[in-house]
Amino acid sequence: MFDEAAWQGEEQGTKRIHTVEEPKRIEDIDLTEIRRGPVTKFGVAFLIGFVFFLVPVPWEGQVTVPFDIVVSWITDSFPTAAGVYALGLILAGGVLTTVAELRKRDLLSVSDGIANRLALSYWETSLGFWLFRVAGAVLAPVLFLEIGPGWLIGPATGGLVWGTLILSVAVIIPIGAIFINLFVELGGLEFVGTMARPIMRPLFKIPGRAALDSVASWVGSYSVGLYVTRNVFDRGEYSKRDVYIISTCFATVSIGFVGVVAATLDLLELFPIIFVAYLVCIAVSGIILVRIPPLSNVPEEYVAEPNPETPFRGSVREYVRFGLSEAVEKAETGDSIVGASVRGFVDGLKLAVLILGTILSIGLAAVVLAEHTPVFDVISRPLVLVIELLGIPDAEVVAPATIIGITEMFIPALLVVEADAMARFFIAVLSISQLIFFSATAPMMMDMFSDVPIRFRDLVVLFVMRTVILVLIIAAMTHLLAAVGLL
Repeated sequence: MFDEAAWQGEEQGTKRIHTVEEPKRIEDIDLTEIRRGPVTKFGVAFLIGFVFFLVPVPWEGQVTVPFDIVVSWITDSFPTAAGVYALGLILAGGVLTTVAELRKRDLLSVSDGIANRLALSYWETSLGFWLFRVAGAVLAPVLFLEIGPGWLIGPATGGLVWGTLILSVAVIIPIGAIFINLFVELGGLEFVGTMARPIMRPLFKIPGRAALDSVASWVGSYSVGLYVTRNVFDRGEYSKRDVYIISTCFATVSIGFVGVVAATLDLLELFPIIFVAYLVCIAVSGIILVRIPPLSNVPEEYVAEPNPETPFRGSVREYVRFGLSEAVEKAETGDSIVGASVRGFVDGLKLAVLILGTILSIGLAAVVLAEHTPVFDVISRPLVLVIELLGIPDAEVVAPATIIGITEMFIPALLVVEADAMARFFIAVLSISQLIFFSATAPMMMDMFSDVPIRFRDLVVLFVMRTVILVLIIAAMTHLLAAVGLL
């Protein structure tokens, strides 16, 4: 799929492509023969994942998907067991990272055999993230046992981070990884990616296969979407620029969370409109941001042997046949359905161990800052005039809600529950479209993709740029809905 002479190592562990292939016609290539066995394996794996993530079912008075039901049932029915499980993962992450870092710095002697069994190289990181994981291991027992000052363990700070974020992510990633891995290893990624090529590359400058990451976030969780991104990146199918764009523009909130925000703000009757507005915001902001710094400056480098998508031209029918050919070829060489599921669960468990401590330490600091300091009130004062000029009511309340989403995506909704309907709609769509927040997605990105690297300052800049774009778009949407009498 690529010319080996077209890339070379720029530094240890980094490879760069120097030439771009011209588009080929689908009709000019030999497609894989469609045989019953591989087609059946791909079809069954795809159907299992499709049903689990995409088929809507009624549940406790609302419509959701089986994935959301399973996660909610576990966390709601067994909160203590889920807490013990999450605590164990965070403590394991702190211990394994500490052992790996001490060994790397020649401060601890560990035999090669034990190092291989513990996969110590997987847990190595920078000094900063080592400290974050250790801090998470210290804080986890405090929050689990609810011992400590009220400002730390209260429902709006430690209770929110532990009960809403940590427990959910700890359960979501391993379970989601089981079914996502069926897509990735048994043809689903190739099929979805092939069908999405004519859209994703021209609009967002990323491979068509990135559509699966987006769908995984949309129907499951941003954490599942980021798991897919890491998996594909390690296989050489995403460059560093692809990863940066996907993580910051398409690691979206799930459909279920959109419903939670709508219900919290008493806008559930407008859920379809809010959801469509959210999709428009994601698309428009993505189209703009991928074409300007910092995203446009990220190098097209790979951490594995590059396997980029080859551009093709063809009709819709030819693309369907081509997508099926690619999927069948992958399914034929892939593992069994059971094997792919087990490997997905193990990989998801390792990823949860890796990132939960970072999410806890950084996320708790961000939420405490938002809840117990006037920082965001002070920063948002100049925005009050901007919100007033845009014609959004309750500007004094809306202004801090506009920027406080950088700490946690649910806080903006809580700030405007008593505001005018136009203000509530404005913040509802804005909060679910900003994507980058430091209670979860930002530390996940920085820890999972330290080899990109995704830096703190760039995430702050991207949050500000997204917010500027979104405020203008959503203000126009809000006035349109008000004009037709829906607000």
